Amino acid sequence: MKKIEAIIRKSKYRVVKEALHEVGVNFFSYWDVTGIGNEKEGHVYRGVSYSTSDIQRRYLSIVVNDSFAEATIQAIISSAGTGEVGDGKVFVSDVIDAYRIRTGNNGGDTLNK
Repeated sequence: MKKIEAIIRKSKYRVVKEALHEVGVNFFSYWDVTGIGNEKEGHVYRGVSYSTSDIQRRYLSIVVNDSFAEATIQAIISSAGTGEVGDGKVFVSDVIDAYRIRTGNNGGDTLNK
């Protein structure tokens, strides 16, 4: 199993969620987060300067079976990208085991039902 964590623009969340549903990812957790990026200068919008040192993003946490990881990653990358600095990051790590609390069952089958 793989844990896929993605930090994306909040404005792209709806598109990413739909892309994940299209490839069969129907369960994941998310949080609103604030981070610090590489960009040091602020932006001016309609004459008002905005600091970009603290960046509002959405953090997704998804656990999938190994065979499903690549489709999940590609769904995120293709739907979250704008081509601009600050599109986000995707992190992938191994999950040793998963347990369903209701039944006590463990393993990859706990992710599908």
